[in-house]
Amino acid sequence: MKNFESFMAPQLQGYVLYRQNLGYSKRNIRSSLLAFDRYLKAHNADWDSLGPSFFLELREAIHEEPRTVNSILSGLRGFFQFLVRKGIYPESPLKDIPPLRERYFIPFVFSPEQTDQLLEALCQSLRRDEKCFLLDLGIYMAVLLMARCGMRISEPLRLFHNHYRSDDGTIYIEKTKFRKDRLIPAPQAVMMEIKNYLAVKKSLFPDDKNPYLLAGGKQRPLRDDQVRDLFHQAVRDIGLRRAKQIIGDVTFGTPRAHSLRHSFAINTLKGIKDRGESTQHALPVLAAYMGHRKYQYTGAYLKVKDAKHLSGLIEFARSQLDVI
Repeated sequence: MKNFESFMAPQLQGYVLYRQNLGYSKRNIRSSLLAFDRYLKAHNADWDSLGPSFFLELREAIHEEPRTVNSILSGLRGFFQFLVRKGIYPESPLKDIPPLRERYFIPFVFSPEQTDQLLEALCQSLRRDEKCFLLDLGIYMAVLLMARCGMRISEPLRLFHNHYRSDDGTIYIEKTKFRKDRLIPAPQAVMMEIKNYLAVKKSLFPDDKNPYLLAGGKQRPLRDDQVRDLFHQAVRDIGLRRAKQIIGDVTFGTPRAHSLRHSFAINTLKGIKDRGESTQHALPVLAAYMGHRKYQYTGAYLKVKDAKHLSGLIEFARSQLDVI
């Protein structure tokens, strides 16, 4: 893991440890702090450099999407508030630094048919030799759980054997984003797929002691980069690869692994609406199922009805370019 190297390295590391002791993951904050650390080192900054103008220049120097820039600034605000509480700073130098205006983001949405095609493409790509088959099948299972249960990519990879409860058809998801636990019912078809996977694993490796449900190598879980690589290959195989599109103030996302979670939520809400039921009444239940802190976050998925509606939004935005 990369160390901090600027003059503020001790304070930056102290803040990471402070957040860890509160139960936060150090991975999320370190990326923001490392970007700041590199900027400090590249500009030979010292304690006297850190006025508001320094952070305005930093904001302009980060050549990323406004959302990424604001995320870095948010991480730095937390860091300097920590320094204020420690008595190192009288007040945060970022206090009056405004965030950048963010573009409206519309995620890519897989239709139910496209989700089926993606999973079929992954099945077709399974390598048949004994050494690789179980690995590829585990990756397929991770994508399946993301697509059919709306999991984040980290969640199926961290499942232990005892988190799968075949007797009552549930999966226990422990301490993921927001440090929340949840117990979710799994669709019958998913339970059958898990049963098949475990049977294959027992047949190929009867003495395997890997504690993770989806086994990686050397008693470890699968890695998220392994899942992403096969996911993107399957996207290419079914002809859905496309670049991110920025039209006016709207960014239309490209297909990525997290799109399966978006698609699960959007297609679930569409199914509820098609049955003539209230999507507003369903939001708290869906929020709990997906592990959102507030059901209002789940309500954001209502801005796109389905994959067909998304295509219509893109075409409409393109048609209005001259007007804009």
